[in-house]
Amino acid sequence: MNRILAVDEQVRVIKALAHPARLQIVQALALGDRCVSDLQALVGGDLSTVSKHLTLMRRAGWVTCSKQGQQVWYRLACDCLPTFLRCVEDIGARCDSCDC
Repeated sequence: MNRILAVDEQVRVIKALAHPARLQIVQALALGDRCVSDLQALVGGDLSTVSKHLTLMRRAGWVTCSKQGQQVWYRLACDCLPTFLRCVEDIGARCDSCDC
């Protein structure tokens, strides 16, 4: 039974990245901390939508935040995330060239 819960938790964490806007946010945060307005300008959409994406990723453990004055700044909580995404890109590139 514990094994099933662990898999469910892994699925929840991975699903938190499964959106184009969230992947753009992660790519930006891999370059350094960003405030919400910077991320909004990057992905477009309204502030509440970007905030919902960030909340989901924070709850999944991908990002952390800190308040500095009136702004909330986000950073990656997991240093291995850029490596994980490069691995995903490599797998995608291999699958594009295979016949399976």
